[in-house]
Amino acid sequence: MVVPMPNPTKDLVLKLMAEKERLESRISEYGNILASNNNVGMQGPLLDADGFPRSDIDVCQVRQARQQIICLQNDHKALMKEIEKNMHKLHAEAAEEQSQSLSHKAAGMHLEDDNELSNTNSEHSVLPTAQVIVKVNMISRGSPAEEAGMQVGDEILEFGTVNSRNFQKDLSQIGDIVRHMQNQRIPLKVQRAGQHLDLILIPKTWGGRGLLGCNIVLPDA
Repeated sequence: MVVPMPNPTKDLVLKLMAEKERLESRISEYGNILASNNNVGMQGPLLDADGFPRSDIDVCQVRQARQQIICLQNDHKALMKEIEKNMHKLHAEAAEEQSQSLSHKAAGMHLEDDNELSNTNSEHSVLPTAQVIVKVNMISRGSPAEEAGMQVGDEILEFGTVNSRNFQKDLSQIGDIVRHMQNQRIPLKVQRAGQHLDLILIPKTWGGRGLLGCNIVLPDA
């Protein structure tokens, strides 16, 4: 059994993502308090027309909820910058890891003659080190996935920092990247009809469901 090597950057990103979800949950909780107070929101007046505290809401509760939301939103903004910085670092580390792996393979190749060199190069081009991690079985019209050039039947070799070396056959790995890279560029390596393509996918809200508008499944699904 192959034991995956620890990756401090990935571990940090996962911790930051968990903290992001915790902050968003707390913001939602305080938002529910505002909603339960006659949907006063962040800007609704706390005084009535005569200048007295409104009797239809809990003014003290609303003030506390608003203050907490402001503080949490500031923390959330700073956290998102930290997540973005470490996601870029994770992308760079993955690219460096792939480069080193290819260098080691090239250094270990023993070529006896020109014929063997030709055969080895041909074999390397036909059998790349990357393996399919997921495949696409549905694309919605007008979706971010369609805009990126993705097609039904595409076999994805790399989805951002996820590849065959670190993919654990858990689609939540893909989901985490999509959620936390919203409105940002995610590089994809795609295999289509025997060709390898480089695509750029930008998860974002659109007229349909989700941030991608496509369905991704495991290769053996």
